[in-house]
Amino acid sequence: MYRGIGGSAGYGVGKAVVISDVKPEYVVRTITDTDAEIKRYEDAVAVFTEKTRKMADAMKERVGEHNAEILEGHILLLNDPGMEEIIKGTISGGTCAESALESACDMFSSMFMMADDELTKQRATDVADIKLRMLKILTGVPDTNIADVPAGTILVARDLTPSMTAGIIKENVEGIITEVGGKTSHSAILARALEIPAVLSIDGIVDKVTDGMNIAVDGNNGICIIDPTVEEIAEYVGRKREWLVQKETLKVFMGKETVTADGKAVSLYGNIGKPEDAEQVKSCDGEGIGLFRTEFLFMGASQLPSEDQQFEAYRKAAEIMEGKEVIIRTLDVGGDKDIPYLGLAKEDNPFLGFRAVRYCLANEALYRVQLRALLRASAYGHIKIMVPLVTCVDEIRAVKAMVEVIKKEFDAAGIPYDKDIQVGVMIETPAAALIADLLAKEADFFSIGTNDLTQYTMAVDRGNAKVAYLYSAYNPAVLRSMKYIIESANKAGIMVGMCGEAAADPLLIPLLISFGLNEFSVSATSVLATRAAINKWTKEEADLLAEKALSLATEKEVMELLKSSVR
Repeated sequence: MYRGIGGSAGYGVGKAVVISDVKPEYVVRTITDTDAEIKRYEDAVAVFTEKTRKMADAMKERVGEHNAEILEGHILLLNDPGMEEIIKGTISGGTCAESALESACDMFSSMFMMADDELTKQRATDVADIKLRMLKILTGVPDTNIADVPAGTILVARDLTPSMTAGIIKENVEGIITEVGGKTSHSAILARALEIPAVLSIDGIVDKVTDGMNIAVDGNNGICIIDPTVEEIAEYVGRKREWLVQKETLKVFMGKETVTADGKAVSLYGNIGKPEDAEQVKSCDGEGIGLFRTEFLFMGASQLPSEDQQFEAYRKAAEIMEGKEVIIRTLDVGGDKDIPYLGLAKEDNPFLGFRAVRYCLANEALYRVQLRALLRASAYGHIKIMVPLVTCVDEIRAVKAMVEVIKKEFDAAGIPYDKDIQVGVMIETPAAALIADLLAKEADFFSIGTNDLTQYTMAVDRGNAKVAYLYSAYNPAVLRSMKYIIESANKAGIMVGMCGEAAADPLLIPLLISFGLNEFSVSATSVLATRAAINKWTKEEADLLAEKALSLATEKEVMELLKSSVR
């Protein structure tokens, strides 16, 4: 048995097909006729664009327009003026097209990998996919064709890129296993869209499997079994049957109000990384947007996005949601995110460094552009502004003061905006948690970022395998912090939501109900399951469980209690 990350729920049993997609070899050479080399590169881009557009069209038919946008984004990335300028400039200096492309793609990929949120990191996968496919076009090597795998296949690969996944015929694939990736990776997103069970991030799995091996996949718990026994195969076939029945039952929650078993209503929102993602939140019956990360506008660009560019993105999300709340987080960048045009210095401890609201307040001109765009967009929907990494009252006061100045400017110029727009804070540091009562007097709402709150509370680098065991939202310190934050918000009469992964955790949901959480913000595909989980508990039952959980001393004890109480 091998344990990884459950990227797409469900169970599958089948025979392995190992996908190997090795980068094609080429000779690095000096170019004398640079104009001809640039033309060769442009021709390759044209071929790439045509192929990718056809793949996107095919994907639209199979899994919908939203998921096809991943591939359409590849076309935009490759044709980005900043990317194009770098590659053609390198070729003009006498470098062959293959080497120029690879160098530029590696630079952009490294930049994205330094991000602290998974959605931005996934753009590194996009760039890697673009690089591989472009190198194949330039060298004449054919693409991998997953469409040819037989029925009953378990796909095993280091990673499944969007272009590979686009070729999957759903009926032929029982499961997916990869060496890399997480719940927000493109392979996971597309696996969920195709409703194929997936287990990701199993180190060295490609070397452990050969074509034709029997494999059982448990995407719910992130488990796979190589060469299962007859009894295990029968067990997993049974689990699959039960899972399909259970999935059908979730459909009854489509269009229903999100309420506890005793009728207490809460809000159930979705998290997005770009405006187009709002369409998926709507299609999955999300009631609003609880977190819109704005870094996508800044990452990978060659210069700061203009006010108009930002305005159009924020307006688009607001219009898609048709008056429902859209909570937009202002720029969370700095320290660990290497955006060349910002000129950020490398830091020894970037997670504790010059980032997020600290960077924005120190670069007021840049921040004003974003705040102006947000205020303009608020005339087209129900937008709220959320400030990340707040650690003291001074920071939220400073942001609110900037907003008030812009409001006066808009009033004088006759520019429409929502005069009642709210400015809230993302609670994700122990400092913010400890002064939640004070921040609640200044902020219009709270949103708890449990990923960072857990990391900072436990003093854990979640990317460090040696201490990763400490990274758990079930830890009593983290639970007590959540409880105090929520209670402080409720006492002050402001909305308090949660946009970290814990909001969709069925084990934690009863505790969050007990604490008094108003708004759960989850991935779009988790909306119905979260609604169903909320509907299973009364407030009284949740209170009894929370009382027991908070009396326990260790993370293990809490987890065992919650698992024994699951419904």
